[in-house]
Amino acid sequence: MKAVKKATAKKATATKQATATKQATKATKTAPAAKAVPAAKAVPAAKAVPAKTAAKRAAAKRAASKKAAVGKAAAEKPQPAGKPESQTSLVRRARRINRELAEVYPYAHPELDFENPFQLLVATVLSAQTTDLRVNQTTPTLFAKYPTPEDLAAANPEEVEEILRPCGFFRAKTKSVIGLSKGLVEEFGGEVPGRLEDLVKLPGVGRKTAFVVLGNAFGRPGITVDTHFQRLVRRWRWTAETDPDKIEAAVGALFPRSDWTDLSHHVIWHGRRMCHARKPACGVCPIAPLCPAYGEGETDPEKAKKLLKYEKGGFPGQRLNPPQAYLDAGGRPAPPLGGVSGT
Repeated sequence: MKAVKKATAKKATATKQATATKQATKATKTAPAAKAVPAAKAVPAAKAVPAKTAAKRAAAKRAASKKAAVGKAAAEKPQPAGKPESQTSLVRRARRINRELAEVYPYAHPELDFENPFQLLVATVLSAQTTDLRVNQTTPTLFAKYPTPEDLAAANPEEVEEILRPCGFFRAKTKSVIGLSKGLVEEFGGEVPGRLEDLVKLPGVGRKTAFVVLGNAFGRPGITVDTHFQRLVRRWRWTAETDPDKIEAAVGALFPRSDWTDLSHHVIWHGRRMCHARKPACGVCPIAPLCPAYGEGETDPEKAKKLLKYEKGGFPGQRLNPPQAYLDAGGRPAPPLGGVSGT
């Protein structure tokens, strides 16, 4: 009996083992085969870079840095907005520009040589369609021969024309200066009047000329809207007007009346020295972040430096007898007529 039980148990054990073996075999067939792991690729040894190639890469890196710097400056300037600049924002930006220019040109002054209101009046009339430098080189001879309104009013037109020939349009200018001198003698006792309404009655004298005289000979505020002033205030989007009288009114509304004369000097000086008509020196401009027209001119600082004029470029100024403050700031007097000029 015991022998039978042992045989039965032994048979059952064998059966279980056979079943387990069968199931294991089935599972092995069903499971996907493991993928072979590829061997790591060998890293090629670094090749030596030729010196010429390294130099090119370094140059490209410098160019990229310079481009990034220009891009940063451009990003800082006012970007075109979806709506017009508010009047409050415009006033703040305009006044900040004037403050910045005042720091750059603390010695700004009228660039016509004069010793009295009469000389300034005549010189300003002569400066139309020519440079202040050319006028300053011409007036010493004129004023030496005709020092007063009475003298010039009685002058021989042909002799005056010969003196004024270097200024251009000398016949028309001769007629104007003799005519205004006669007006001063006949209407104002030979004295230059200190009122706008009186000055503009004189031959060849408009609002621009009158404000130059009032602001610089009489200390009465005025805005001088010359070609430089017109160009810059439109570039800065202070106004879109093109008529000088309307420009004067629009810009005057942005500043206190007491700032008008110095503002005119700052803007005109900047127009002559940096913000030129054809190629502004944007790369060295102190108000670039405030200028909507940044990028119209040369943005590379080294190239922009070469565009600077007068004392900013190391050349003589426009006056033969400039104020002491200008000389103290490093400015040099202009040469007399026939002299060598660096401008």
